[in-house]
Amino acid sequence: MNDDELYSIGELARRTGVSVKTIRFYSDRGLVPPTDRSPAGYRRYDLAAVARLDLIRTLRELGLDLTTVRRVLDHEIALSEVAAAHAAALTVQIRTLRLRRAILTAVSERGSTPEELNLMHRLARLSEAERDRLIGDFLDTVFGDDPDFAAIRRTLTAELPDHPTTAQLEAWVELAELSQDPGFRSAVRQMAEDYKAARGPGRVPLRPGLVARIREQVDPAVRAGIDPHSPEADAVLRSLTADYAAAVGAADDDHLRARLAELLQTANDPRWAQYLTLLATINGWAAPEPLAPIYDWTIEALLRAG
Repeated sequence: MNDDELYSIGELARRTGVSVKTIRFYSDRGLVPPTDRSPAGYRRYDLAAVARLDLIRTLRELGLDLTTVRRVLDHEIALSEVAAAHAAALTVQIRTLRLRRAILTAVSERGSTPEELNLMHRLARLSEAERDRLIGDFLDTVFGDDPDFAAIRRTLTAELPDHPTTAQLEAWVELAELSQDPGFRSAVRQMAEDYKAARGPGRVPLRPGLVARIREQVDPAVRAGIDPHSPEADAVLRSLTADYAAAVGAADDDHLRARLAELLQTANDPRWAQYLTLLATINGWAAPEPLAPIYDWTIEALLRAG
């Protein structure tokens, strides 16, 4: 190209690959004003107009609106700022698309009903802040603003990473769905109340340290295949309830054993185990140790003894 050469709108279209109609549109709006006009009044464009048109086409292909394009061309805003903002917006779009892909994958594998698909689709359209509020609402319902649960609440908060894997996305969708289940909310709220044992006389709490003691004492019996209804189980159970009674400052009697069985039945909700497994997947933690076999054995032994 000759720097001094002027081009008709048709020649400009052929050189840039942009249609005459689009060039005229940009020209009429002052984005690519003609450099000059021929004696007959036809528009003529110079090399700067070619470069300007190339930049407009690139910015438009990247998804920028015409108002932003004009500000870039008029040097009202730095191209680097636009690029950074647009890159951030694209990051959000990519994460949304990844989540939607995960949902479609889950639907195809689970054979979801139209109602489940609708729910998962709504979950996929949530922003990051809305997703956080969704899980936050679940935790608010379960724990309220009780300061005694502040640390526990943090450990139960799902934080989807900026670049989640498909497995993490699928786990988040399932966790969000589970957190909206009224029955599950009620069960976890009961577990929280059991943890504090705050209501009524004679309440006996189930603390994490006591859960560890149950695991320590019962797991060997489970692994050894000891029947919870057998005489061999009695020694394990006596040691367990004596230790438990001492820890909570209560008498080792039928009431304590019945209460312990009740607490373990609540804690043994399979939905709770599912929540913890999904939470570990989302947050990139090691999978939690399954407690159901230990709880099942202990509950059976306690009910038999009672």
